[in-house]
Amino acid sequence: MTKVNCLNPIAACGLDLFSDNYEIVDSMEEAEAVLVRSASMHDLELPEGLAAIARAGAGVNNIPLEDCAKKGIVVFNTPGANANGVKEIVVAGLLLASRDLIGGYNWVKENASDAEIAKLVEKQKKNYAGNEIQGKKLGVIGLGAIGAKVANIAFRLGMQVYGYDPYVSVDAAWSLSRHIKHITNVEDIYKECDYITIHVPALDSTKGMLNKETFAMMKDGVRILNFARDILVNDEDIKEALASGKVSKYVTDFPNPAIAGVENVITLPHLGASTEESEDNCAIMAVKQIADFMENGNIKNSVNYPACDAGICETAARVVICHKNIPDMLTRFTGVFSREAINIANMVSKSKGDWAYTILDVESPVDESAKAELAEVEGVVKVRVI
Repeated sequence: MTKVNCLNPIAACGLDLFSDNYEIVDSMEEAEAVLVRSASMHDLELPEGLAAIARAGAGVNNIPLEDCAKKGIVVFNTPGANANGVKEIVVAGLLLASRDLIGGYNWVKENASDAEIAKLVEKQKKNYAGNEIQGKKLGVIGLGAIGAKVANIAFRLGMQVYGYDPYVSVDAAWSLSRHIKHITNVEDIYKECDYITIHVPALDSTKGMLNKETFAMMKDGVRILNFARDILVNDEDIKEALASGKVSKYVTDFPNPAIAGVENVITLPHLGASTEESEDNCAIMAVKQIADFMENGNIKNSVNYPACDAGICETAARVVICHKNIPDMLTRFTGVFSREAINIANMVSKSKGDWAYTILDVESPVDESAKAELAEVEGVVKVRVI
């Protein structure tokens, strides 16, 4: 029985996919797999028996990835499962940045009891006039699952769309409309676009990527949208840019004390993927990935270990090993099986940065002594026999 702990509520349509061989438990200490959404795991003690964590969402900054890798805990996310929900709220953000809908709504609410409100509307509406997005230039930085959808829908809304992503995947490239202008230098987006929306992961290399220097390159009155991660935009620098008029509107899904309430900042309470459909899609994807990993040892959409798929095991046993990406590991693994007189029928091994993952299908049962010998190989952090 595989025990699974949920650190956040996970949609039933996902949990229902677990077979009777799984049990949902209240304590993480006894769990072999964890499902999480937004709960922070940085201060949690990771139990020895934990083999996998699945984040029902794309961002994984709430999970200690390197600590997990060192313990042989494979961390999954669900890229693309919430892409449509975020795409739709970005469209709303474009409109909020262009038309003062919030100001107009607030005026009506404040004057709702005025018997002359219908007449007053004609005098007041000019205060909330804005611009149309048709024909304007939109720069999309990051063309992953979300960025590609945003680029395509913006083109259909009549915008001129510039897309930048030096690491765009083949799948994303195929999904992009041929009308999207692919930019090879992000500075061209800063200089040319009326609207800029960012859809990149939060990394050391992207932290504060929109800052005083990049704002200086932009058109006066540019509108910035951030539905990716708050740390991508330098708070103090954008406040200066807003005060000077360099940036006319900043729409973000990540309120914090530095920017919440600042004039011309529209902050939403992290609603991007908060739709029933997105939560369902993420739950389903996360559960399927956990089940395939626990039952078959296959890895798909891991953020700290490489993708590795050997299908369904058709031999006596399957051994899966999380280990450091160092030379001669495969020789040592095969040496163990040779000494145990166990024949290897199939082997897949992949690496990702400092870490690697190996799947070995063998034609004889693997006893505890062979498993222990594999675990003692220098560089091995976790061994499972399926």
